[in-house]
Amino acid sequence: MNYDLKEICKDIRCDILTCIGHLGVGHIGGCLSVVEALAVLYFKEMNIDPKNPQMAGRDRFICSKGHAGPAVYATLANRGYFDKKELLTLNQGGTNLPSHCDMNRTIGIDMTTGSLGQGFSCAVGVALGSKLEKDGATIYAMIGDGESQEGQIWEAAMFAAAKKLDNLIAFTDYNKMQIDGTTAEVNDLDPLCGKWAAFGWNVIDVKDGNDVDQVAEAVAQAKTNRGSGKPTMIILNTLKGCGVQWIVDLGTANHNTNVTEEQAAAAIREIRGED
Repeated sequence: MNYDLKEICKDIRCDILTCIGHLGVGHIGGCLSVVEALAVLYFKEMNIDPKNPQMAGRDRFICSKGHAGPAVYATLANRGYFDKKELLTLNQGGTNLPSHCDMNRTIGIDMTTGSLGQGFSCAVGVALGSKLEKDGATIYAMIGDGESQEGQIWEAAMFAAAKKLDNLIAFTDYNKMQIDGTTAEVNDLDPLCGKWAAFGWNVIDVKDGNDVDQVAEAVAQAKTNRGSGKPTMIILNTLKGCGVQWIVDLGTANHNTNVTEEQAAAAIREIRGED
């Protein structure tokens, strides 16, 4: 089925706003910045079946920046893994949708994440397991730029290259902000592409990581790398809070912020072009 990815991105953003606005607080900035990548993966590229979420040989996505869980949940709901009404239970008592991704509680989540760096290591392990099983799956992972200051990221990167995991495609959400300031101020990552290349990865630099066509082209290019013996890192130059101007304007304060239902409703109108 061919989906209108730009409309899907709007739907995902609106559902992120709805569930975080209903809760009243959340990691809104880093959820909104990864939407295009999620739309491309779940609605175009990944071999998955919402009716059979444990399908053998399926492609898997691991959101190592686990605080973007609400974005993954909104994507899964739009893809048909569970009813959208469940989004309103985000991070509440008894929910199946905790703030950070939990594979034991949420249908469609392939790895529990949240402790920065660990999800990426798990993704590398899953890719190695897939290689050993020869199941043909592609393993996808999303890491944050602040997360990329963790040494565990680079240990995993080195291991993935050493084991020639060309079935692994990772993304860096390079919105250049983290909880304590800009990445340049806290612990500068540049030259980020050069670092990943030096660690033996195939690197694709996406100038606008919030342009769904550019992201789709990058993923298609990465998939042609299969057989090269190199994992691929796609650097997504994104805008934290993309799609909602007042959230963008908060700057680094949008990492985790209060969002009222009224603000969420206004943001949804902005996304839909209804103002």
